[in-house]
Amino acid sequence: MRAIVVTDQAAGTAGMTLAERPQPQAGGNDVLVEVHASGFTPGELTWPGTWTDRLGRDRTPSIPGHEMAGVVSALGYGTRGLSVGQRVFGLAEWTRDGTLAEYVAIEARNVAPLPGDVDFTVGASLPISGLTAWQGLFVHGRFEAGQSVLVHGAAGGVGSAVTQLAREAGAHVIGTGRAADRQATFDFGAQEFVDLDNDTLEDVGGVDLVFDVIGGDIGTRSASLVRAGGMLVTIAGPPEAQPKDGLAVDFVVEADRAQLGEIAQRVRDGRLRTNIGQVADLDDAVSAFNPTERVKGKTIIRVRP
Repeated sequence: MRAIVVTDQAAGTAGMTLAERPQPQAGGNDVLVEVHASGFTPGELTWPGTWTDRLGRDRTPSIPGHEMAGVVSALGYGTRGLSVGQRVFGLAEWTRDGTLAEYVAIEARNVAPLPGDVDFTVGASLPISGLTAWQGLFVHGRFEAGQSVLVHGAAGGVGSAVTQLAREAGAHVIGTGRAADRQATFDFGAQEFVDLDNDTLEDVGGVDLVFDVIGGDIGTRSASLVRAGGMLVTIAGPPEAQPKDGLAVDFVVEADRAQLGEIAQRVRDGRLRTNIGQVADLDDAVSAFNPTERVKGKTIIRVRP
């Protein structure tokens, strides 16, 4: 099968190549999925799981990509709840070959049915951003209707999903970003916007929940904005500062079939819009991941045009 592979961590996306790789087999409790579309997060090329297996052994050449949408082509021993020919989408494991390939073997529990009226390209854009937003808000952030939420990077892939889900759930949403992100942030549902280059973050005052995708100085300053009993939730690594009278948590997104189903339903009925920046075919994937100018939104690869 054809797949994008990486062998050199230092080279980053420039070290990607399109190559022939053996087609994977579905192990116990796996499904083999014929991939139609795949999402990719450039940051994953810095993750240990891209280069080593669960025992820390080198596994290059490895196939990156963890988001996919496609059709089940085979079931592993003991797999239940899915069937051959079914449309699915989901989040592949961090330490196994990924989704930038014509086929991927993935644990059945990590995928969910993809409704027939949701395009494969859209389905492949949802797992990381959608699940990260859902888990950060409702699982780790313990969000309740009526709370105020400060969303950093509100026009980005994760931030736009957080903004939309929080607003739908009854939040007052304050989005942050650069000046060029102002209108997009409002379009995704934020009621206020903070330009991190020109405005003073502390002028926001107190909020019930901060969702941080940036970290560093912004994450540290955000801790002081959390009201008593509030939460700072981050995906940027362990927070360097704690809210005075609240809690801080960092987390890594996990696959969850039920949550994927909730996300897909919101896409179907228009409550959640995806944030796709560009779509390219597998033949053009390497150049798409090495753009000559900034691309806003997620890059999706159509493995089967």
